[in-house]
Amino acid sequence: MGRSRKILLSFIIIIIIGCGFMVTSFNSLLFQEGNPFPLLVSAIKLHLTDSEYVQFAKSEKRVRFLSVSKAKNHYNIVKKWMNSRGWDYKEQMGSGLIFTKNGEDAIVEVRQYSSKYFVWEIQKSYFGNT
Repeated sequence: MGRSRKILLSFIIIIIIGCGFMVTSFNSLLFQEGNPFPLLVSAIKLHLTDSEYVQFAKSEKRVRFLSVSKAKNHYNIVKKWMNSRGWDYKEQMGSGLIFTKNGEDAIVEVRQYSSKYFVWEIQKSYFGNT
């Protein structure tokens, strides 16, 4: 019984250390925008996959994405995504990127969420099914 207790205790300590690591790794995300769960799950997905972005929120009007800030110009991720949907980059106004397609403009709002992540959002009406 003594050996199984040591193994169980070791297992519990490893789980506690793992949870502590997760909290300290993603602490900048916690409680920034109310419920931290969608952003925390998205941050984990970003680190476990090769994706440059993860959609974490969708409403009637907006679609929101989370991306890792690792390049000097993280706007390139947004530009690439918009370009793949037929939108051409026009200009930047503050933290908004303006794209054009068939004479219509779309604005993507980009903001730094923490030191490691940025959030970008676009009006859903421009894409229908995203």
